[in-house]
Amino acid sequence: MGRIFLVAFRNILVHKRRTIFLGSAIGGVTMLLVVLSAVLSGVYDTLINTGTTLVTGHVNVAGFFKVTSGQSAPVVTDYRPLVELVKKEYPDALVVDRLRGWGKVVSDTGSMQLGMGGIDIKAETRFKEVITVVSGNVDDLALPSTALLFEKQAERLGVKVGDNITLSATTLRGAYNSVDVRLVAIAKDLGMISGFNMFASKDAIRDIYLLNDELTGAIHVYLKDPDQTAEVAEHLRTLIAGQNRIVMEPLSDMFWKKFDIVNREDWTGQKIDVTTWKDEMGFLMFSLAAIGGVRFVIGLILLIVVIGGTINSMWMAIRERTREIGTLRAVGMGRGGILMLFLVETVMLTVGASFIGALVGVLASLGLDSANIPTGAFSLFLMRETMHLVIDPVGILSTIAVVTLAIGLFALFPAWRAARMSPVTAMQHAG
Repeated sequence: MGRIFLVAFRNILVHKRRTIFLGSAIGGVTMLLVVLSAVLSGVYDTLINTGTTLVTGHVNVAGFFKVTSGQSAPVVTDYRPLVELVKKEYPDALVVDRLRGWGKVVSDTGSMQLGMGGIDIKAETRFKEVITVVSGNVDDLALPSTALLFEKQAERLGVKVGDNITLSATTLRGAYNSVDVRLVAIAKDLGMISGFNMFASKDAIRDIYLLNDELTGAIHVYLKDPDQTAEVAEHLRTLIAGQNRIVMEPLSDMFWKKFDIVNREDWTGQKIDVTTWKDEMGFLMFSLAAIGGVRFVIGLILLIVVIGGTINSMWMAIRERTREIGTLRAVGMGRGGILMLFLVETVMLTVGASFIGALVGVLASLGLDSANIPTGAFSLFLMRETMHLVIDPVGILSTIAVVTLAIGLFALFPAWRAARMSPVTAMQHAG
């Protein structure tokens, strides 16, 4: 076996032109696949960090309260014991509660229907890491009756930091109410999320909906490992049900889409709804699925091209090296040895070229990430104004493995044909 590896390595060195041509093709495909993987990882990272910070936790303990059987509100009553339960069960997690609302934001020159989040900015450590303030001070949200808007919202409403705006909504009992708040910060737009959401101090949202301190909208749980969300959500459902609270059946959908279902059900009081970030942001998961689909199609096309080039190159090599095959058979190398020789040579070249291509792909990804390339119209779904690429070591190794395995499998047939060649035929062909 060691002799086969030695002969294969020497053949790669001797046939420099073929090695460079084929190696460049394999390396180029690997490089593009690594860059595509970094783009997808970057979108996923943004979705996790930005999306979950602004809209949802990794896991959410929320719910609906019904004053009458046909009218529900997205609030959780007596929420503090639930917060303590989550903190006790997951001490490493960041646990915050927010108020939820939907209403009209009115200025002197315009109005908008927006989702309204009531936050405690002192507890929301992730919030300040995600948003970029272009005017004002986000820490001023700790003051009573204050609000934060995004750039396009402020432009449409014609307001600036220091101006007063009015928030209005329908209370839990169906009455219409409004409060005046002071705009203390304007942040950069973050795609679709910033187009439909604004944030205010908790007291402002409580005043609109006439809520007391024992009610909140949702308890957001931010885990160290977001991949554990499904297990954590199921565990919390069991624990909360054990506290004699009614827990809703899991439904993978955004909370505001559940109003029609809840309002049609004949019950009153409180039900707890435990969801994950994938449930709450299903509309953005489409972006990730679309990019993943594009990556798969492009990767498949690239693999087909490079596999075709590899097989063609192997057929040429077999024709050119017929005398070599005959000589090796004549000196005692069996058909299995010839088969292994061509396979080892192909795999050795593929692995080497793939590693070099992956390295170039990593460098290219880092360069693209630091270049701050504008995302243009795609920022609506990517939640960033510039491209963000993330290097995924597991993805890189998987790419190298897939490229090597695919080329190795398709190289079996030419190698088998070479092994089937008889020594006499090979030597006569050489003569």
